[in-house]
Amino acid sequence: MTQASAPRRLLGPVNIAIAVAALGYFVDVYDLILFNVVRWESLKDLGLDAEQQASTGIWLLNLQLIGMLVGGVAWGMLGDYRGRLSVLFGSIILYSVANLLNAGVGATTGVFSFMNSFDAITAYAVLRFIAGVGLAGELGAGVTLVAEIASRHGRGIAVTLIGAVGVVGAVVAGIVGESAGWRTAYMIGGVMGLALLVLRLGVVESGMYSALPRGDQSVSRGIVPLLKSCRLSVRLALVVIAGMPIWFTLAVIVGLAPKIAAAMGLDPAPRPGTLVALYYLGAIFGDLASGLLSQWIRSRKKAIAVFMAGTALGCALVLGLGPRGALWYGAATVAMGFFSGYWIVIITTASESFGTNVRATVTTLTPNLIRVSAVPVTIAYTALAGATNAVSAAWWIGAICFALGAVALAFIKDPFGCDLDFTEG
Repeated sequence: MTQASAPRRLLGPVNIAIAVAALGYFVDVYDLILFNVVRWESLKDLGLDAEQQASTGIWLLNLQLIGMLVGGVAWGMLGDYRGRLSVLFGSIILYSVANLLNAGVGATTGVFSFMNSFDAITAYAVLRFIAGVGLAGELGAGVTLVAEIASRHGRGIAVTLIGAVGVVGAVVAGIVGESAGWRTAYMIGGVMGLALLVLRLGVVESGMYSALPRGDQSVSRGIVPLLKSCRLSVRLALVVIAGMPIWFTLAVIVGLAPKIAAAMGLDPAPRPGTLVALYYLGAIFGDLASGLLSQWIRSRKKAIAVFMAGTALGCALVLGLGPRGALWYGAATVAMGFFSGYWIVIITTASESFGTNVRATVTTLTPNLIRVSAVPVTIAYTALAGATNAVSAAWWIGAICFALGAVALAFIKDPFGCDLDFTEG
């Protein structure tokens, strides 16, 4: 290879798409996780007591997740009707603006002082919903685009790189959220997202999408084929349920750590931002390991099974060793985060399992449906914790989530190495 050809290969369409999707996912994860880091501090700053912080925090998180469900449907359909690029950058604009405005909730001075004319908690809720809608699109569009333009056996590595870079955003969110203050942290997220739009100029549309016949009414797109076909709906549901244990760990074991740690008698309790950083520090390597394992053994399904079992063990370590002290809680959280890295293999499995005419919808819906699964999970957890205690409730709800995930995985067809150039009838 000549010196001139090296930079051309480095700046080829696949590599540029990987870079934009990875950096977009970095900002996406930063914002998504940032709320878990700063919600206690921000709600305290807005005048809520400890009990109100817990209940309002869950409410705001659920609103964000519901926004992601709405966005998952809307962005997914847009991706199948208007192209992958329209979603990749439209979603970034929406959640970046929401982040910037979130920095001004309840502000009485400065450039965002106009936000003080709105009720702070109501404004917080509206912006978390809007941010959720925006956050719903980027990962699915990026994975769909990269999977369609990468080679059949190389796409697993390409998508793994997206996931590994993306979860670094969570580590950064944990560090920034703890050190810079919640308003500054939200502003940083908004600025990063808007700066990313500059890279759009080098990204090309998927050839598979462009080859779809425009006026052919026999090829329907988006969510309609999923709603009409029980077979396709069940296929999607199985992938989502297999990924549900990941968000149990994040929404309950990490997100509600102050409540769980208090029930364990830990004083001082682990800081949420520190736990988020530790969790995703493990997830960075877990994403790489799960993706590489699926390539090495040539099976998405077997890799998911190994890492799902490891995630269950990680949860058990947190709940079993956590009472020994914050250091044990943190170390077990790293292990749990590592094995939860099968997240990116789940998204790859979803993308590979469906035809080009519905692929953007499915790949966008899947991560958001998994995230939204935290809504019933946290509701069930809260109800059970009230009847028993925070630690026992985590054991029971976790056991149910992992059991459902294992059963769903058993019925998933392994899509490793399949040809993606097909449509769903």
